[in-house]
Amino acid sequence: CVTSDVQAACQDTTVTQELLQEGFHRDLLVKVELGVDAGGCSVAARTRLPPGIYVDPYELAMLQQHNLTKAVLIPDVVDVEAPEYSATGVVLVLPLEVEPRCSRCFRAAVPVHARYHRPARGSLEASVRLEGPEVLLCCCHGHLAAECWEPVEVGAPCLAERNVPCQWHSTTHRPAQEELVLEVPVGLREHSSLVCAVTLLTTLLCASLILAATCRHGHFS
Repeated sequence: CVTSDVQAACQDTTVTQELLQEGFHRDLLVKVELGVDAGGCSVAARTRLPPGIYVDPYELAMLQQHNLTKAVLIPDVVDVEAPEYSATGVVLVLPLEVEPRCSRCFRAAVPVHARYHRPARGSLEASVRLEGPEVLLCCCHGHLAAECWEPVEVGAPCLAERNVPCQWHSTTHRPAQEELVLEVPVGLREHSSLVCAVTLLTTLLCASLILAATCRHGHFS
C-alpha cells in the first residue's frame, strides 16, 4: 500500500507538448502541471529532438539576447543546412515560466524547424516522432521528496534562488500523449526522372539567356 501511495503521489505531474503553426517552421509549446508546490524552484523540460527537426542556434541566440527564452541546446552547434538523413539529434533544455493564474502550471515555447527528407515511394509525407519531454526541477531549499525526484546531470545551469547554483532533479510524469508526430512533406521517388530533366532544361535555358545577354550587351576588349 505504501508503494502504491508513493507511485500515485509521484505521477501527479503532467506534461503536454504541441506544435503550433503549419509547414516546416513551427513553435514547440511545452506545458507542465506539477503535483508539488514549486515555490522558489526553477522548472524546465528536457526533450530529445530527432534528426528530422532542429532548433536554429542563431535564431535561439537572438531570442536569448532579447530575454525571450533561456533555452539551451546540447550540443550547441547545429548544421541547419543538413537534410534529415545526414543530421544528428540534439537535446533541448527549455526553462518554463509560471502561468499567472496557476502556481503549479508552467509553459514555454521555442521555434523549431523541420528538415528536408529523402523522397519516398508512394507517400507524400514523412513522419517525425517527438518523444515526450522529461520534467526537471531545481530547488535550493531541498524540500523535494526523494522517492519522487532524483538528481540528474543536465548540462545547463540552474540558478533557482539569488543566482545560487543548485542541483537539477528529474521525475517520472504522466504525459497527455505518448509522442508528438510531425508530418513533413516529401517528394515522390517516381518523379525523380522528371524533376531531374526539368531542372537540367531550366539550367541550360537560363545559362543560354545569360550568355546571349552577355554577348549582346557586354563590352569586350
